[in-house]
Amino acid sequence: MLDALSALLGRPPSTGEATLAVGAALIGLWLATAALARRARARAAADVLAAEKARELDLRLAEVAKLQAEMTGRMQTMAEVFGARQAELARAVTDRLDGLTHRLGSSMAETSRATGESLSKLHERIAVIDRAQRTIQDLSGQVVSLQAILADKQARGAFGQGRMEAIVADALPPAAYAFQATLSTGVRPDCLIHLPNGAAPLVVDAKFPLESWTALGQAAGEDEAKLAAQRFRRDVLRHVLDIRSKYLIPGETQDTAFLFVPSESIFADLHERFDDVVQRAQRARVVIVSPSLLLLSIQVVQAVLRDHRLREQAHVIQAEVGHLLDDVGRLAERVEKLKVHHAQAGQDLDRILVSAGRIGRRGERIVGLDLGAADALSGNAEAGPAPVRIAGE
Repeated sequence: MLDALSALLGRPPSTGEATLAVGAALIGLWLATAALARRARARAAADVLAAEKARELDLRLAEVAKLQAEMTGRMQTMAEVFGARQAELARAVTDRLDGLTHRLGSSMAETSRATGESLSKLHERIAVIDRAQRTIQDLSGQVVSLQAILADKQARGAFGQGRMEAIVADALPPAAYAFQATLSTGVRPDCLIHLPNGAAPLVVDAKFPLESWTALGQAAGEDEAKLAAQRFRRDVLRHVLDIRSKYLIPGETQDTAFLFVPSESIFADLHERFDDVVQRAQRARVVIVSPSLLLLSIQVVQAVLRDHRLREQAHVIQAEVGHLLDDVGRLAERVEKLKVHHAQAGQDLDRILVSAGRIGRRGERIVGLDLGAADALSGNAEAGPAPVRIAGE
């Protein structure tokens, strides 16, 4: 140390300098020793801390091992549970698949049956459609025939006459009408409807001018339609005047006649487009009627005929009611007599019951008598028993 100090100073150190150097060396040594001690204590503390950490790590590792063992057990348990659940699930899936297969088979069978029924119904409907198609074809042929009829004036008259006769014949009895009857003037109306109480018959004419109406419907332009309308109006009014002059005979027919239109559509168009013609026909006492109006009028006539027949039979009904009242009076007298007889019989039955009650009471008294005691008290055997007196005799 002194050599180092001499080399550092370049000369030999003095005593004080040597003392200071020694003290400084001692202080440095003490400091180094303290530093070493601190390092040792720090290292020991670090070792203790490392030991504690190692112990904690061992504890944690033990806990982890324990947890791992528990987890392994739980995993095994879960594996067993999952295996059982998987088996149950497989069984449930199998059962459901079996049920679904059964239901699917049943549904397919039901669907097949329903399909068969639907096909059979479809065949039936197709058959109905075929019949309807044949009917439509037949109706088409009838329409063609009807067009042919309407194209011919004579055939059109026969068509209207046929419809009118069918309506009248269906609604009235044979004695209430006559077709093509001859009047005193020699004319023959299409129909005469006989009215009650000796009233004059009602004339029905079925010769409506359909050819003019057909020409009106077939008119191409406005001018042609006007000409056809004028022709139709002229033909209808001419026919109305013919009906009035031929068939309205005072004292022999009614003062009103019917002009029959065989189509409801023609009747509606006539009132809508030719109201003046209808009004002039009514002023001429010719009423234009459709099939429905003719049927309604005939029903009114039928009601009048029924009322007339009821009036004719009213006196018969009154006589029968009088006889009925006489019979009711005699029946009342006989019932009254029978009531008297029943009252008398009731009184007789009451008297018989009273007599029967008295006889019963007397018999009870006779049964209650002590005949042996009566003989001992009399002492006369030859004289016989004394007569017994019953109270109330």
